[in-house]
Amino acid sequence: MTVLVGVISQKGGVSKSTLARLIAREYAAAGWDVKIADLDISQGTSTDWKQRREVNNIQPQIAVEQFRTVAQALKHADVYDIVILDGAPHSTQSSLEIARASDLVVLPTGLSLDDLKPSVLLAHELVNAKIATDKIIFVLCRVGDRENEIEEARSYIRKAGYDTVAGSIPEKTAYRQASDNGRALSEVTFPTLKQRAEQVVQGIIDLLSEQEE
Repeated sequence: MTVLVGVISQKGGVSKSTLARLIAREYAAAGWDVKIADLDISQGTSTDWKQRREVNNIQPQIAVEQFRTVAQALKHADVYDIVILDGAPHSTQSSLEIARASDLVVLPTGLSLDDLKPSVLLAHELVNAKIATDKIIFVLCRVGDRENEIEEARSYIRKAGYDTVAGSIPEKTAYRQASDNGRALSEVTFPTLKQRAEQVVQGIIDLLSEQEE
């Protein structure tokens, strides 16, 4: 049965597509047949990334296709081992459709209240629509070097009733350069940054494994 992962956000610029590509890359590297369904038609961030990956002949290959609706994305999902639904920001209805279809819903967020508050409100909307809380996980992205600030963000999310994966994704030039070359975060050349990306995605993989049990 196809594993479905939804990566959604209420606003742009919180590394939603970056996480979708990270998840896809790790499963593809493990031999899974993977597809990213790019539902952000206006931006097509994951689609553009796929083209850069092909130009640079980076392996493993990862299928990416744009879709206008969640229903279209799901129509042929069963031919893949895992499909990552890269949702469009500012679209609560689409986010809800993704959440209902997904085995796990990943919500990336920055550390500021400008990022945290709308992310938590989106999670509340999902729960109010009968999405199980244990299907929702937050990922801290674009973080700085202050551990206390990271812990404050975790505390904010925890008090709202949700969990975060271990680790976080820092704001680093090397990550941006990797993306510009069609690489995922775990394909950077700096060992420490690679480990940080792998810690985050391993947390997501572990949660998906639990969902399958």
